[in-house]
Amino acid sequence: MKSLKVIKIGGNIIDDQKSLDDFLETFTKIEDPKILVHGGGKIASEMARSLDIPVKMFEGRRITDEATLDIITMVFAGKINKSIVAKLQSTNCNALGLTGADGNTIEADKRPVLKIDYGYVGDVKKVNFEIIETLISNYITPVFCAITHNKEGQLLNTNADTIATEIAMAFTDSYNVELYYCFEKNGALKDINDEDSVIEQIDTISFKKLVSEGIITDGMLPKISNCINAVNHNIDKVCIGKHDKLFTNKKGYTTIVK
Repeated sequence: MKSLKVIKIGGNIIDDQKSLDDFLETFTKIEDPKILVHGGGKIASEMARSLDIPVKMFEGRRITDEATLDIITMVFAGKINKSIVAKLQSTNCNALGLTGADGNTIEADKRPVLKIDYGYVGDVKKVNFEIIETLISNYITPVFCAITHNKEGQLLNTNADTIATEIAMAFTDSYNVELYYCFEKNGALKDINDEDSVIEQIDTISFKKLVSEGIITDGMLPKISNCINAVNHNIDKVCIGKHDKLFTNKKGYTTIVK
């Protein structure tokens, strides 16, 4: 069975041009079929504040009103996505930038209002992997931003970690799938101020303990939740850390296991 790497980037990798260039150089050299998913929340938040639009978060997830959705669409699907695609083209990686609406690749439902109204936030309903597979089988690398749609004309802000997980799970019947979350930290840390305090392995039981102890909080909480979901759905390998370690067989990153 063929291998497929699904890689999500976020954090300071996107914010810092040198870090992004270094990552994309590494990404280009990956010979297996690959899919890139990116966030860009910090840049979107900066733009929102510059326009005096409040940035509201709950448990590491963004509350998205209409004005915020406009900003996210401009930043994610526009500036960040197309800049990444242009950089990849310059390294002879034939990339294609996508939202979930493009080719109807990722359908989502607007999140129902329970204890909080997240606004225009989508929960992935279906990944139409046939179209994505057509791209990668023709040596085109999909680059997804964190936007889906509900097939009724509405774009939806969707957590990039979730999108990466859902795409990875959609390919498990036809590929050996590896899922990587690349960001500026070495992995999940016991002490956020100590880069060497990497938690090398997390499973379902230890995850609950780390959450109860307040070690895994904020944006790391949905990230690890998605990782746990991935390994429970037959993803062969799920890792979090810096790209210079994840793709060079060096130690010092976090692996999620059943």
